[in-house]
Amino acid sequence: MREIIQNIKYPGFILKCDEELILDSGKSLDKVEIAYQTYGKLNLDKSNAILVCHALTGDQFPAEKNPITKKKGWWDLMIGPGKTVDTEKYFVICSNVLGGCVGTTGPNEINPKTNKIYGIDFPTITIQDMVKVQKILIDELKIEKLLSVIGGSMGSMQVLQWAASYPESLRSIISIAGALKHSAQNIAFDEAGRQSIMLDPNWRKGNYLSEDTKPENGLSVARMIAHITYLSDAAFQKKFGRNLQEKKDLSFGFDIDFQVESYLRYQGKSFVDRFDANSYLYMTRAMDYFDVSEQIIKNKKSIISNKIRFLVVSFTSDWLFPTKESRGIVSLLNSIGSLVSSAEVVSDRGHDSFLLDEHQLFKITTGFLKGIKS
Repeated sequence: MREIIQNIKYPGFILKCDEELILDSGKSLDKVEIAYQTYGKLNLDKSNAILVCHALTGDQFPAEKNPITKKKGWWDLMIGPGKTVDTEKYFVICSNVLGGCVGTTGPNEINPKTNKIYGIDFPTITIQDMVKVQKILIDELKIEKLLSVIGGSMGSMQVLQWAASYPESLRSIISIAGALKHSAQNIAFDEAGRQSIMLDPNWRKGNYLSEDTKPENGLSVARMIAHITYLSDAAFQKKFGRNLQEKKDLSFGFDIDFQVESYLRYQGKSFVDRFDANSYLYMTRAMDYFDVSEQIIKNKKSIISNKIRFLVVSFTSDWLFPTKESRGIVSLLNSIGSLVSSAEVVSDRGHDSFLLDEHQLFKITTGFLKGIKS
C-alpha cells in the first residue's frame, strides 16, 4: 500500500510505502517514506515531467524559497517561470534522496521495527538504491516517461543510474559536472570528511541523536574539506587572495587571520545547523560505491531502442569532476551508439559552477530541452 500525504514537518509531500525495499547490500528497509516537492503543472498526457536530482548537500527544494534555510532554492537560477527549466512549461519533481535528512527515510529517522532513531543501524545504501526509491515515486505519480532527468555532481550520478536502470522511463538525460564512477581522489576526500565526523567524541558511535548531542566540530570540518573541492584556485584567489580578516597585521597565532579562513569556518558552522552527520556518512559512501559503466553497457539495447538523448556538460575549472570524466561518459555512450551531445562551459568558478549564474550552461540546457518532444 502507498499513500501520498502533505508533509507536516517540511512543506511539500510525502509518499508512504508499506512494502519492503530490498537494497543492493541485500538488507532491507520497511515503510520507506519519500519527501518531495513539485513545481508547475503536469499536462494531460503527463509528457512534461522533469525529475531534478540533488547533489550531496541539497534537498527537495531546488526552486523558490527554501522553507528550512529561508534562502532561495539551491537551483533557483535554473528552475522557475521563464527560466531554463521553465515551470510554466514543465512539471518539475525533486525528492530528498534515500539516506537524506530532510524527510526521506534516513539515519536520522525512526526505525519502524524498533521505534528508535536508526543512527548507525541504518543499512548502507547506493546511488542505485536512491534511484530505485525515485522510481517508486514516479510510478506512484503514474508518469510512464519522464521528459528528462537532470542533475549535477551526485545528482549526475543519479541521472546516469536512471539511464542504466530505467531507460524505458526516459526521453532524455542531462548530466552536469559528473562521472561514470568516483575517482580515488574523491574517495580520499570523502574518507577524510567521514573520519573527522567519526573521531568527534560527540558522534557517540552514531548514536548522538539518541544521546541528545551532535558531532558539530567533526561535521563542520568535513564540510570545510568538501567546500575547498567545490571551488577553483582562481575562484579562491579572486574572492579572497591573501586578504586579512578585519585586521591590518598577522596575529602570530591560530585564530582567524585570513578572510578565506573566516569563510570556511562560516561554511562549516552554517552546515551543521541544517545537515545530519550520519546522512553525510551514508551519502558520501554511496558516492564512493558508484560505478555505472558496466550497467550502461549491459542495458545498451534498451537505451538505444528507447532513443534516449543525452546531454553531458562539464566546466573548465572543475577539478573535482573534471572534463575528462565527462569525456569518459560521452565516450562510453558513443561506443554503444546512443544519441549524445556534450559541452564544456568556460568558467573559473570550479565545481560549484553548475549552481551559479552561468549563462552558457542555461543557454545549452534550454536549447537541449526545447529539442526534446514532450
